[in-house]
Amino acid sequence: MGIEIERKFLVRNDEWRQAAASATRFSQGYLSRDPARTVRVRIAGEAGWLTIKGRTRGATRAEFEYPIPLADAAELLGLCDGPVVEKVRHLCVVDGMTWEVDEFVGANAGLVLAEIELASEQQAFTHPQWLGEDVTGDGRYVNANLAVRPFTSW
Repeated sequence: MGIEIERKFLVRNDEWRQAAASATRFSQGYLSRDPARTVRVRIAGEAGWLTIKGRTRGATRAEFEYPIPLADAAELLGLCDGPVVEKVRHLCVVDGMTWEVDEFVGANAGLVLAEIELASEQQAFTHPQWLGEDVTGDGRYVNANLAVRPFTSW
């Protein structure tokens, strides 16, 4: 079974840009936003993905992710519940660990989040100076929720 252990933080300034190694445009929508089973369709650059995630417990949840044809992903985005979430993901390596910094656009413009995937919830990691508040347990920052209650409406 696939497991995702992820911590999520607000980003306080643009200093992360110095560590950014790449940028990819993402469009993602949700076929199911039920907290017990989220089903996401994503286009990341020129690749399509289908992801199924289970209920989050702490910073951990089941995750199953599968590549799908780009044309299928585009069609499935049209079947999604709620608007599509748009963002640009930047990969930043800090002390050997990869941070995903998401700059949201569209209805979530102005929101910048950093995520790190861990091997365990207790794993230690460097907190770069550009990290802000830990929002791992704050449901407002879950992408499935940002699709229906965008950041610009808060």
